Amino acid sequence: MSAAIIFALLLVLMLTGMPVSISLGLTVLTFLFTMTDVPVESVALKLFTGIEKFEIMAIPFFILAGNFLTHGGVAKRMINFATSLVGHFHGGLGMGGVVACGLFAAVSGSSPATVAAIGAILLPAMVKQGFPMKFGAGIVASSGALGILIPPSIVMVMYAVSTNSSIGALFMAGIIPGAVLLFMLGFTTWWRAKSNNYPRMPKAPMADRIKAFRESFWGLMLIVVVMGGIYTGIFTPTEAAAMSAVYAFIVAVFVYRDLPLKRIPKVLLDSANMSAMLLYIITNAILFSFLLTSEQIPQAVAAWLVDSGMGALGFLLVVNILLLLAGNIMEPSSIILITAPILFPVAMALGIDPVHFGIIITVNMEIGMITPPVGLNLYVGSGIAKLGMTDMTKAVSPWLITMLIFLAIVTYWPTLSLWLPRTLGMIS
Repeated sequence: MSAAIIFALLLVLMLTGMPVSISLGLTVLTFLFTMTDVPVESVALKLFTGIEKFEIMAIPFFILAGNFLTHGGVAKRMINFATSLVGHFHGGLGMGGVVACGLFAAVSGSSPATVAAIGAILLPAMVKQGFPMKFGAGIVASSGALGILIPPSIVMVMYAVSTNSSIGALFMAGIIPGAVLLFMLGFTTWWRAKSNNYPRMPKAPMADRIKAFRESFWGLMLIVVVMGGIYTGIFTPTEAAAMSAVYAFIVAVFVYRDLPLKRIPKVLLDSANMSAMLLYIITNAILFSFLLTSEQIPQAVAAWLVDSGMGALGFLLVVNILLLLAGNIMEPSSIILITAPILFPVAMALGIDPVHFGIIITVNMEIGMITPPVGLNLYVGSGIAKLGMTDMTKAVSPWLITMLIFLAIVTYWPTLSLWLPRTLGMIS
């Protein structure tokens, strides 16, 4: 009964147009103060202790690093490098865009930032070469979603924080699935370009490829700094996030010199605004998780599903459907922080590996970035390409189908996610 009241209240508040974070907080406070005897002091205490986790500090640092790189000319150099590698295939610049999105995702940790940085440079160049705007917009919006699967990933950090999972293991688990999805998106791009006889570029000489690599080297080195540092144990994922912010600042300001010092305050302010928004969502979501746990709702759901005999395979199918539907109306951070406290205990009761479960949730969030009406990548791509939401939705549809096929693969083939962290000894 209490579960029905809690979720009905949350739904009503969200339907009024209230932000998800405020809806979560008001749901908790209304239920606690009208239907329980929980003292106000315990709620205030939970607000502070809930975000008193060292791992949460990784979020603002990764956001800051991504903003430095977005404004620091890294995207342009990565596009040149990617195009020199694959530009001679059918689709030329489009193929380069897929690879560039994958590379930029590996240094930014943000999906919308990847779409904005790559799209602003790539789309005008593609139109100039004779590509339809819808084709380019579809590539950038869908490939930009790699920003939350290829580590470092802010979404993975939020999952780890809400479930007490290993951030380092999740990062390593995302590498191979990210590479596979990158290949699948590239194949879809190639197939569509070949079918429509879209232009391709001359094969770049080895000297041009080496030059493009040298120019993008310092940006690409951020991948080594973060992932190499975590794997070798030089620093924790949170410390890696801080290092990435410092490194990105040095590269953007002093190495590439594309970010003048006078623009630093704006980058810092934008990063602070984004971090504050996410931390506010986290705070309210932690309160919501506290309420669910105190009412024994996750435990009851886990017991019911285990007793129903659904099994792990059936549960994962239900989870995918639920998260895909949620992705249509909510953004990834809110979905994870609302659903993880309920779904995670069930997954553990059914013997599903927490790292594998985290990758499944991340891929669902990735798909949610390009599904209307609130897909963030659709809005960013729409703003760059000057296309309406209906046209943007049609533009991404071939790549959306590809990502749904990939979701099925990653869900029912756990080795794809778990082989690398197991090989590295990060999980058993």
